[in-house]
Amino acid sequence: MKQSIITAFLGRTQDRFSEYQEPTSLEERLDLVVKIPGVDGVEIVYPYETEEAESTKKMFSDRGLSFAAVNANIKKETQWVPGALSRPDSDLRKGAIEIIKEAKNYAKAVGAPLVTCCPLSDGYDNLFQVDYPKAWRNMVDAVVEAADYLPEIPLFIEYKINETRVHAQLDNCAKTILFLKDVGNKATGVTVDFGHALLAKENPAQVIALCEETGTDYYLHTNDNDFNFDWDLISGSRNFLHTVEFLFYAKEYGYDKYFTADASPRIFDMIGFFTEHAEMNLAIWNLVDKLDRKKYRKLMHEERHMDLMQLVRKEIYRL
Repeated sequence: MKQSIITAFLGRTQDRFSEYQEPTSLEERLDLVVKIPGVDGVEIVYPYETEEAESTKKMFSDRGLSFAAVNANIKKETQWVPGALSRPDSDLRKGAIEIIKEAKNYAKAVGAPLVTCCPLSDGYDNLFQVDYPKAWRNMVDAVVEAADYLPEIPLFIEYKINETRVHAQLDNCAKTILFLKDVGNKATGVTVDFGHALLAKENPAQVIALCEETGTDYYLHTNDNDFNFDWDLISGSRNFLHTVEFLFYAKEYGYDKYFTADASPRIFDMIGFFTEHAEMNLAIWNLVDKLDRKKYRKLMHEERHMDLMQLVRKEIYRL
């Protein structure tokens, strides 16, 4: 099981009310990663948390770290707060597309396997605010251009039901898959964030199956929440059985990319938080590995529900 952490959560973060942790440089963030057992990958945020490609490669190499992904941030700048890829202003869209292209250049230069992008600002707050079909077409055309550029670096799109807009354009996995079918480029995929799936009232394991059954590539973010807000909690700390099933299907399908912690320590000790996150994932991964998955799948196929519940009680909950 390969585990990684997003650089943004290894320094100061903030919400509407407060700031958390101390500011850190990229080098300091990487020094923190090597202190976390079981983690050897990093998803680096472009362009706000990167340095020149060659010096960054050296920092990673010196610490024995690998690149899980490059995260193209197209929501921070003032001009993209109301949206980036879906806007009617072609110059605004072009600027966002260029960030994704530059992130691909950076990924190629440092040896990262993929670029991920979460277009959180693309959505709406009020009814009668946006032209829905035009916004959809603008986003499709923008991602077509971004995906066509350096196709050897695949582009993964992360969905979320809301935040920063009340309604996001890409708010669930099925809609994102439909969107990528419209884009029509095999060098694309979905970034499946466990917590975002919960917020969309999806079953995260079923989301993995949906990606597989539709031939859609995917990249996984791990965390947890209470179904009400994207708290980015330690994996399995709220929804244990959901996490077990999520990793069951990831193992069943032979997922071999990084499991990236999209989790935020906020008030907690940073090293302790991410250590527990990684240890929880690994413990559940090892638990799943000991299950007779063929037996589970056979019982599912035969609809032997109570036999399955007995197995869950005895082998997973161990009660």
